[in-house]
Amino acid sequence: MEVRVRSFGMKSGVSRYSSGCLPYGYPLLPESNQFSLLGQRRFAPFFATQFLGALNDNIFRNGLVILITFQGVVVAGMDHNQLANVAAGLFILPFFLFSATAGQFADKYEKSMLIRRVKTLEIVLMLLAGVTLITESYSLLLLVLFLMGCQSTMFGPVKYAYLPQQLADHELVGGNALVESGTYIAIILGLIAGGIAVGDDLAGGLQISKQTLLGASLILVAVVGYLTSRQIPTTRAVDPELKINWNAWKETWRIVQFARAERSVFLSILGISWFWFFGSAMTIQIPAYTLDILNGNETVTTFLLAAFAVGVGIGSLLCERLSGHRIELGLVPFGSIGLSLFAVDLYFAQPEARNIAADSIAAFISSPAGLRVWIDLVLIGAFGGFYSVPLYALIQKRSARQHLSRIIAANNIINSLLMVSAAIMSMVLLKSGLSIPELFLVIAALNALVAMYIFTLLPEFLMRFLAWLVITIIYRIRPGGLENIPHKGPAVVVCNHVSYMDPIILAGSVRRPMRFVMWYKIFQMPFLNFIFRTMKAIPIAGAREDQKIMDDAFEKVDAELAAGNIVCIFPEGAITRDGKIARFRPGIEKIIARRPVPVVPASLGRLWGGWLSRRPDGNLRVIPRRLFARVPVSFGEPVPPSDVTAARLELLVRTMRADEP
Repeated sequence: MEVRVRSFGMKSGVSRYSSGCLPYGYPLLPESNQFSLLGQRRFAPFFATQFLGALNDNIFRNGLVILITFQGVVVAGMDHNQLANVAAGLFILPFFLFSATAGQFADKYEKSMLIRRVKTLEIVLMLLAGVTLITESYSLLLLVLFLMGCQSTMFGPVKYAYLPQQLADHELVGGNALVESGTYIAIILGLIAGGIAVGDDLAGGLQISKQTLLGASLILVAVVGYLTSRQIPTTRAVDPELKINWNAWKETWRIVQFARAERSVFLSILGISWFWFFGSAMTIQIPAYTLDILNGNETVTTFLLAAFAVGVGIGSLLCERLSGHRIELGLVPFGSIGLSLFAVDLYFAQPEARNIAADSIAAFISSPAGLRVWIDLVLIGAFGGFYSVPLYALIQKRSARQHLSRIIAANNIINSLLMVSAAIMSMVLLKSGLSIPELFLVIAALNALVAMYIFTLLPEFLMRFLAWLVITIIYRIRPGGLENIPHKGPAVVVCNHVSYMDPIILAGSVRRPMRFVMWYKIFQMPFLNFIFRTMKAIPIAGAREDQKIMDDAFEKVDAELAAGNIVCIFPEGAITRDGKIARFRPGIEKIIARRPVPVVPASLGRLWGGWLSRRPDGNLRVIPRRLFARVPVSFGEPVPPSDVTAARLELLVRTMRADEP
C-alpha cells in the first residue's frame, strides 16, 4: 500500500532523534588522535599523575586483600569473604560522605594546586600505611584504607572537571578513553605489583618481610606521583567566588539538584553508578572466587583481576574509533548487553567448586574452564569500557561549566552509594547461602533490568544504538557537509526519501537531536507508538485524511523550532519507487512562513534498491539488491528563510544527487 503525505510531504516508518553532543563544524584534525594527547603538556602530566594514583590505590588494596585472604586473617570475627567486602566498602564510603565538599573545592580553587596538595596527602598516608603493615596492625590498615578513600574523594571532581577545561570538544571521547584505559592499566600493574609484593618469591629473595616490601612500594609510587603533579599546567578556577558550604548533607542535596537540572546528565550519572555497582560486585569476589571455586592461588587471583582491567582498557580505547571522535551514546546499550551476556556465561563456565588445584597461570589456563573464565572477564571489562566512556564524555559536555566539578562530585556520591550497596548486597546474598557463581548470575539479571529501566527513561540511548548499528554494520556511511548543521538553534532539514531507513541514517549522522515527522498511521502502530512518543516524533496526516492531525502537526513543528530544535521532513510525500526525486510539496513554505528559520538541504544516495526501499510496483524491498552499500549523506549550506521555496529546495537536493539516477 502506497502512503502519501500531502501537506508536509513526509512519510517514514522509523523515526528517532540523536544526541546533541558535539558542535559540528569543529574540524577533526589528524592530530586529534587520542594518543597524540600523551605528548602534550596539557594532558600528559595529568595523565601520569592520575595513573600513579590509581596504581598506588590498587597496589595497596590488592596487597591487603591477598594478605587477608591467603593468610587466614580474621579481624573483629570477620573471615576473608566478609573482610574483602568490608575493605571495599570502607574505601568507597568517603566518596559518599565528602564528595560534596570536594566538588566545591574543585570549582573554587585552581586545579593544579589542588592536585599537588592531594598528592602530598597521599605521601603522608603511604608512610602511615607502611608503619601499619610492618606492625601487622590489620585493624589500623582498614582505617588507612578509609583515609585513602578520603584522599581519592578529593581528587575525583578535579580529575574529570580538568579534562573539559584543557581539551576541545572533539577530544573529550579520546581524553576520557585514555584516562579510563590508563586507570585500568594502572589497576593491572597495581594488581600485579601488589600480588608480587605480598608473594613469597621476591620478599624471600630480598630477605625482607612482605609487609615491608609492600609499604616501601607504596611510598615510592606516591613520591613519583607528586613529582609528576608539579608539571600539570595552571587550570583556572571556574567559580572563585563560591562560598564553601561545610554542611555536607545540605550541600550533597544541592549538588544532586545541579546534576538533575539536565535530565540526560543525571541519567548518565545513574548509568555510570550502576556500572560501578556491577563492576565492584563482580571484582570484589574474585579473590574468594579464585580460592573457593577455582581452587587457585594468589597468582591466579591477580591474573583474573588483570583480565577485567585489560578488557576495560581495550574497550575504552576502541570507543574513539567506534564513535568517530564523537560522543556516541549508541555504545552504551551495546556495552550493557555485553555486560549481562558474559556475566551469565561466567556463571556457566564454572558453576561448582573445582577439586583440582590450579597453582599457576599455566595450570589454570589448561583447566577445562580456565580460558573461558579469563575470556569472560576480559569481555566484561571491554563492554564496560564501551558503556562508561561515552557517559563520562556526555556529562562533561552537557553540564554547566561553572558547576561541573560539583556535578562530578554528585556522580561520585551516587557511585559510592551504589558501590557500598554492592558490597552489602554481596555480603547478604553470600551469607544467605548463594555461591559466588550464583551471585554473578544475579548481578547479570539485575544489570539487564536496570538497563531496560534507564533506556526506557531516556530512549535516546536505544535510538542511538539502533542508528549506530545501522550506520556501522548495515551500511558504510559517508557523511559530508556536517558543518552546515547549525551548532545550536532551530533549523529544518529537508531530504529526499528513499527508504524506511532514511531517518535512522540521518539521525545517526547528525549528533544534534532531530524531531522526525511521520505518517500518523505508522505513528499509531501498537508497541511502536510508545517508542515514537518517547522520542518526540510528530505524526502528520493529509488534509483530506484528518485536518486536526495535520493542524496539530504544524503546531508541534512550530513548538519544536521555538524550543531551538531541529525538525526533519521529507517533502516528496512518499518513498520513491524508481530512485528519482519527486516534486517537493509546499508544506515547508508554510512552516518557514510561520517560523523563519534556516533550512538545510540534505540528500541520501545509493539507498534505492536497498533494505526497506520500494520496488516500482510499490511493494517494500525486503531482499536488497546491494548489501553493505557505501551511502553518501550530504548536507548543503543553509538556505535563509527569505529564500525558501519548495522548488528551490528540490533543485538543491537534485543537484546534490547529480550522480544518482
